[in-house]
Amino acid sequence: MTFLSRIMLLKSQAHFSTDVQRGGTSMNGAAFKGTAKRKTQLARKRVGLMMAAFTVAYAVIGGRLVQYGYAQPEVTSSILPADRLMASRPDILDRNGEVLATDIRTVSLFAEPHKIVDPDEAVEKLATVLADLDIRGTYRKLANPNSRFQWLRRQLTPKQQSQILALGIPGIGFRPEKRRFYPGGTTASHIVGYVNIDNRGMAGMERYIDSQGLADLRDLGMTGDSPLEPVKLSIDLRVQHILRDVVVNAVDKFKALGAGGVVLDVHTGEVLAMVSVPDFDPNNPAASAQEGWLNRMSNGTFEMGSTFKSFTIAMGLDSGKVSLNDSFDARYPIRIGGFTIKDFHGKNRILTVPEIFQYSSNIGTAKVADIVGTEGHKEFLTRLGLLTRVQTELPEVAMPSQPREWKKLNSITISFGHGVSTTPFQTAVAAVALVNGGKLIEPTFLPRTREQAELVAKQVIQPSTSKDMRYLFELNGVKGSGRNARVEGFNVGGKTGTADKVVNGRYVGDKNFNAFLAAFPIDNPRYVVLAVIDEPKTDKGNGAALAGTSAAPMVGEIIRRSAAILGVEPKFGEDGSALLVSY
Repeated sequence: MTFLSRIMLLKSQAHFSTDVQRGGTSMNGAAFKGTAKRKTQLARKRVGLMMAAFTVAYAVIGGRLVQYGYAQPEVTSSILPADRLMASRPDILDRNGEVLATDIRTVSLFAEPHKIVDPDEAVEKLATVLADLDIRGTYRKLANPNSRFQWLRRQLTPKQQSQILALGIPGIGFRPEKRRFYPGGTTASHIVGYVNIDNRGMAGMERYIDSQGLADLRDLGMTGDSPLEPVKLSIDLRVQHILRDVVVNAVDKFKALGAGGVVLDVHTGEVLAMVSVPDFDPNNPAASAQEGWLNRMSNGTFEMGSTFKSFTIAMGLDSGKVSLNDSFDARYPIRIGGFTIKDFHGKNRILTVPEIFQYSSNIGTAKVADIVGTEGHKEFLTRLGLLTRVQTELPEVAMPSQPREWKKLNSITISFGHGVSTTPFQTAVAAVALVNGGKLIEPTFLPRTREQAELVAKQVIQPSTSKDMRYLFELNGVKGSGRNARVEGFNVGGKTGTADKVVNGRYVGDKNFNAFLAAFPIDNPRYVVLAVIDEPKTDKGNGAALAGTSAAPMVGEIIRRSAAILGVEPKFGEDGSALLVSY
């Protein structure tokens, strides 16, 4: 083989080898491309399956949520949502910022019966901590496997909580709550009121606060755990304490059924203090006897006796038909409608109007009412708010009672305090108008300025009538039945009232409802004070005590101890004694 031939053969072999390689490369590339395509398709299928699975899962969850949303909740107890259980109530303060009511944190004990392993054992363990535990009732709650929630004890002490935690009972838990705490206890119970186990206002200013929108906001779930703006009252806790102390001592001294008192600002209508005894501890209201819940001052109606002669004389003077210089014949009893009207300590002579007031003459007062007339009498008492319900923030205010049809006999008996029953509170409110220049001011348990009071005040009697009444109150305080209420330097004036109570439809002389209505300093009154005492006995227990020896000393003691706190400075004459003011 020639050289050229060999060269040609080698070239041919080289071309064959190159073609083979190229063919192999083409075959391998096609195979690679097919594998990648299959992997991509497989991945897409897996992603699609995963998306479908997630879609189905979310659809199931969403469907269940919708189902739960439309389903009626299972009622297992009276439990409220946690945010409502933790809702705050505003603190209640006196006029000087002293706390009368506040919230404190506590916990309540509950059980999930379906998680209780051994109800008997659980009850036995709980009884070691809660000595007064209702064994049978608790067992019934825990032994119900279909129940998922049961209250066992509300508002535990921290010590009780720690002791129960140490027992390690499965299915037992604690829920945070708030408890209302009243630092003053019974001091202002009828004014402040109390709340129930769910922290809702049930009486007094607690109930008033709820009525002003707090309860509605709580029901709408719009309250929370954040502190609320405190509610400040017009009450002065210092005066309130003094008033209650005097009232409690009087009940004990005279062995009375009850007693009460109120102090009013004559220019603003603010209630500085009000007490009714028996009372209750708002921290544990259920422990009080039922009579302790009655607020005798605002929610009890009584015939106020001779204190009503103040309004009768004022009516006569304001009508222009009677003046302080007039006289009336009080020598003979009045007989009308089968009844005989006579004086308790009659003078059996002609009396001037000041003497009628000073000696508390039923005969003279009846004749003053007769001059005005029955319709005029009714209109005057209505004008002073004595025949209608007092409008104020305190919910517990009773409606007074009066005859369905006023006749002359009714007018005569009402003139000296029999035949109409009012609350002592509204009697004091009406008396404010008698001494402050003739303005009837709607009473309030919230702070109010003198300027604000002027906007709601109503002129119900002439200023001259008010001036005359201040003179009569002063006269009676110095020379009449109010002598036992005098406090040297403070010019106390007022009127007693001793009303026989009705037993089995008849008035009895050995059971009285006594009152003393006063104002001080009477030359320029700033406060009205009224004290009442129900069925007081004499010191020896051998008869009913009169207002002059029971209610009047109460007022004197109240003023003696509280005048300085109220900012009233004493005034004395040159000889060191208080003198009758010249009008």
